[in-house]
Amino acid sequence: MNRLGLVIQREYLTRVRKKSFIVLTILMPFLMVALSIVPLWLSTLNDGDVKNVAVIDDTGIYAPLLESNDQYTFQIIGDGNQQDLKVGRELFAILHITDDLSKRSGAVSITSEKQTPLDLQTMIQGILNEKVTEQKLDELTAEGGVNSEAIRSVRSIIEKGGGVSLRTLRMGDDGSVKESSTELATVIGMLFTVLIYMFILMYGNMVMQAVLEEKKSRVVEVMVSSVKPVNLLIGKIVGIGLVGLTQLLVWIIMTSVLMAGVSLFIASPEQAAAMSSEMGGFDIEGIMNTVMSVNWAEIIIYFVLFFIGGYILYASIFAMFASAVDSEEDTTQFMTPVTLVIVFAFFAGFYSVSNPDGPLAFWTSLIPFTSPIVMMVRIPFGIPFWEILLSLVLLYGSFILISIVAAKVYRVGILMYGKKPSIKEMIKWITYK
Repeated sequence: MNRLGLVIQREYLTRVRKKSFIVLTILMPFLMVALSIVPLWLSTLNDGDVKNVAVIDDTGIYAPLLESNDQYTFQIIGDGNQQDLKVGRELFAILHITDDLSKRSGAVSITSEKQTPLDLQTMIQGILNEKVTEQKLDELTAEGGVNSEAIRSVRSIIEKGGGVSLRTLRMGDDGSVKESSTELATVIGMLFTVLIYMFILMYGNMVMQAVLEEKKSRVVEVMVSSVKPVNLLIGKIVGIGLVGLTQLLVWIIMTSVLMAGVSLFIASPEQAAAMSSEMGGFDIEGIMNTVMSVNWAEIIIYFVLFFIGGYILYASIFAMFASAVDSEEDTTQFMTPVTLVIVFAFFAGFYSVSNPDGPLAFWTSLIPFTSPIVMMVRIPFGIPFWEILLSLVLLYGSFILISIVAAKVYRVGILMYGKKPSIKEMIKWITYK
């Protein structure tokens, strides 16, 4: 095996054999599922205490409509007891209705010691709005302008609602039309954006740490006696990159197995109906069918291509700056601007979700320093192939150019000690023969 291959093998095997890597790789898919589901489940739980809400209704119309539940107890307070009310440990909030809400919509307020919970506000507003709508319909009946039968029909329509459910379809280049989901595309885009952002930062920093450790321990002086500095840099970047791809491959396989298991679990209509009932009426079977209809192979292939380009681009920069300094503290002045660019790319991707074809999304998906992150937001929404191809060409062309520059700086900086160079000095290193 040639020397470059030995360097790649060393960097790869050193990391994949670590217990921390094995444990994280196996547990991460389960951890991601837990982080997605557990907070949602916990948000449905209450603290177990029933909160008392005093209701002062000067009209006497609305208070009887507020029914107590397992979270809130509504207590109607008469005129004689109003002066003694004070929110605190025994009384959570005071709801005061001062006038007919069908005539004065703002004649209601709620006072609490803490910020009033959103679920309490939503519940009270829903009940009061429903009653006000009923009052206004009753007024129409009383005026005689509309007969009672028509009013009953209007009430029935309001209660049932429109029931409109907009289907979203996508037309392919061949003219075929298939079901799509904007919500699912948004979730997928954000998921892969977070993943590629995390991978680039994590493995780019891993390259930087590896270079710093070898330089501080002076192991690199022994290594460059038998391996060219350029081959050492390439081997380090490729070896650590293969660690990332290995981890990604394991996650893809485990996620596919988990998804297949869930699909089999809800394959029967009875099981799907039971799960839907438990989760508040969600169409579990429909959601799973939509998820399985996504072209996951295309998304994963593009993810790998953009990860490779983005990783090598930033890993070369990280290695270049790490080779020029003696300690991690000295990398701050160089790494802060680079990190800010990566963070900007993440936020650009986040804000591009609402408008994946807008100017921000379009241009940042072409600029090599931001395209790996932003493009993963746009791909699930469906964009022209030429944009993806152009983005990849610019990205790969840029990382080749930056890798050449990084290699020239690395070969000089890796053996320099005792002085932190300036950007001007590092530019001079590039011209050395």
